[in-house]
Parts: sequence; C-alpha cells; structure tokens
Amino acid sequence: MNKKAQRDQNMKKKVAFYTLGCKLNFSETSTIARGFQEDGFDRVDFSEHADMYVINTCSVTENADKRFKTIVKQAQKINPEAFVAAIGCYAQLKPEELAAVDGVDLVLGATEKFKIGDYINDLTKNDFGEVHSCEIEEADFYVGSYAIGDRTRAFLKVQDGCDYKCTYCTIPLARGISRSDTLQNVLNNASEISAKGIKEIVLTGVNIGDYGKGEFGNKTHEHTFLDLVKALDRVEGIHRLRISSIEPNLLKNETIDFVSQSSSFVPHFHIPLQSGSDEILKLMRRRYMSALYTDRVNKIKETMPHACIGVDVIVGFPGETDEHFLETYHFLNELDISYLHVFTYSERDNTAAAEMDGVVSKQVRSKRSKMLRGLSVKKRRAFYESQLAKTHQVLFEGENKEGYIHGFTSNYVKVKSPWNPELVNTLHNVSLTEIDEDGLVRFDFEKSTTKV
Repeated sequence: MNKKAQRDQNMKKKVAFYTLGCKLNFSETSTIARGFQEDGFDRVDFSEHADMYVINTCSVTENADKRFKTIVKQAQKINPEAFVAAIGCYAQLKPEELAAVDGVDLVLGATEKFKIGDYINDLTKNDFGEVHSCEIEEADFYVGSYAIGDRTRAFLKVQDGCDYKCTYCTIPLARGISRSDTLQNVLNNASEISAKGIKEIVLTGVNIGDYGKGEFGNKTHEHTFLDLVKALDRVEGIHRLRISSIEPNLLKNETIDFVSQSSSFVPHFHIPLQSGSDEILKLMRRRYMSALYTDRVNKIKETMPHACIGVDVIVGFPGETDEHFLETYHFLNELDISYLHVFTYSERDNTAAAEMDGVVSKQVRSKRSKMLRGLSVKKRRAFYESQLAKTHQVLFEGENKEGYIHGFTSNYVKVKSPWNPELVNTLHNVSLTEIDEDGLVRFDFEKSTTKV
C-alpha cells in the first residue's frame, strides 16, 4: 500500500455494531453494515475504537432491555467521543426511553433503520438523543437482508412482521404487519450467498410460515412457504438449507414431505409450542391446541425418524398454575423432541398478558424454568445417543474453541474434534462414536469421506 492509500485508510471513519436478539436482527445488522462499508466506512469489532457504534436492540425479554445500557457504557468506555445510534425493536417500541440513556445520540425506528445514512452528518455527538420513529402502521414495506456468520452459514431473511396477536408478544408492535420478500429476490440473495462459498443458509423471519403474504406490497398472495422451499431447493451451489423456526399451524404435511425428499433442506425443525396446556394456549391466543402440535411432531418422525425437533416454551405465563405447568412438563417429556429453548415470561408494556390476573411469582417462574432446562438436557442427550454409530455429514465451523473445532450434522448434532484449520467450512461424512463429558459428540471420519 502506498503512502497516499495508507493515509486515506487512516482517515476512514470506523463503525462497529452490536446485535441483541434473534437471527433476523443479525441478518439486518449485516445488511446495514454493508451499506456503511459501501459509503466508505471501515467496519471494526465492537471491542475496538470506532467513530460510531450502532446497537441493534431487541424487545423480547426484560434482560435484552437492561443489557442496552451496559452496551452503551462499553462503547463510551472505549471512545467517549463516539456517536452512538440505537436501532431495532426496542428502539421502535420505546424510542424516548433509549434516547434518554446517557451517551445515546440517535434512535431510529422500524423503517428508519435501513436509511441510517440519511440521519448522520459529521458524527458530532448530540446534547440529547435524537429520535426518528414512525408509527408502526407505516412499516408496510419490505427490506431484504442476509448475514454471513463465521464463513460457514448465512442467515437469510425472507419475511418480516406478524399478523398474529399473541397476548405476550410485542413483535407486531415493533415490526408491523406480515410481509415478504419477492421470491426472485430471495433466490438472488441465496445465489449471492452461495457464490461466497457459504455452505449453509438458515431461513429467518418473524413468522416464516406466513411467507408470500405482502410480497407485492399488499395482501395479494402469489407464493406460499412451500413454493419458497421448492424454489430454493433448486438454487445451484447451496449444500444445506435450514428452516429456523416455523409455527406448528403453518407447517404443512406437504412441506414436511418435501423436506424429507430434498437434496438440500436438512431434517431439523424448530417449532414454537409455548405451553403444553390448552387452557394456557387459549390465554396466549395461540392458533393451535396441543393435539395439533403432537400431530406435527409425529408426522415429522414418521417421515424422518432421525430428524431433530427443537421447541420454544414459555414458563410463568399469567394464570399458569402448578397443574398447568406439570401438564406442559409431562407433555414435553412424552413427546419425541430433541431440545428446548426455555423462556421465562416477562411482562411487556402494551400487551394483553401484562394486564392479566394470576401473576406467577418470579421465584416460581425461575423454578419452572430450571425444571424445563433440565428436561432439555435429558432430551438432547437421548437424541444424541440415538444417533451414535450412525453416519452423518458434518459442516465444520471456523472458530478454535480451546483447541477444538466444532461442527453440526445435518440433523443438528454438535460434534467436536481437535482443532484443524483445514476442516473449516468443509463437509465430511463421519460416524458418531461417543458423547464427551461436555455433552458434545466425538466421531471417526468415514474412509470414503469427500471434502466439499
């Protein structure tokens, strides 16, 4: 690099990003970051000195709210003069609250975050946090995005917003109505990702089973989630496609059957349950009862006995008695599932659940959460044991974790092996041999394995 180029490089503004929450947030952060880079910024790690720090917020849990202040302090500690911007769900729901946090210069809502460049000038700090936040009814257009993680997988956003009115959830208030990317744009993004040598794509959205709705900027509906799955299966160069999370009432038999025969979709489903009690499901205003959930799990296991099934469940919802909780516990214990994501209910402003009677004490919520996390460990162990002595294809990841490389089988068994950089972002056939002390699985390479 010559001296002028070096000088130009040194003069470049630096921007850093911190993302709270879901895979969807990560995909949007990546797209926004690429926009900054196109505008001449250098992207650096959040732990490094930067001229601007952008925090993509989440509103799903109380903890995510609290962490925001801590992250702002981290940025200020590194560079007290840095310009700090807040975007994302919490920024849409409580913009004034975020703007009042010491050190915050700019807060952008659901539609404004994608035009962040229009709201920054010379990055001089403001005396008070400046707010640009639309009415959520205005969040009716779609912005496509994808995130590339550790060079082995990408999160591809296909849908945004939600028309469901679950009584505990702020997402419709934070992200607006359900709307989708056009099928062609999804396929173009998938091809772009594939061209970068990424081996796995994870489909993300708020309610991806609702895909198709709003793809033309209105409620006209040409494509369905099944159409999307079939079209993506034909994209050249994608080795693996994974469905991140799909509502049980939107996971149709045709989709399950197609995945079972697919060349690239993997046998892994993550299906929110939230409660095993029909009474609580009604209070939550979910769109199914427990019998339908059982039917979905049974259908998957009949078609793909080796499939991994993850479950979201909420404990401590208002009105959840000990009997309701035990109903959920026994329901999950008897179900052929592979692991749980356990969420402790927390009150969110402007939701119907926050006004409900039958508040469960924090102590009881914590106890129930601990019980279900213990059940999850048991379920994951049983699933891993069922896969021992079987041959699977593993995609190896890019991080050296205490001398080991990790990877995932197509059906989401996490494996480990002594660190070998040559394995990063390659696919190999392996035979699973034993479960290690840390719960991860050891393996032997198959002699016929081919590096991809």
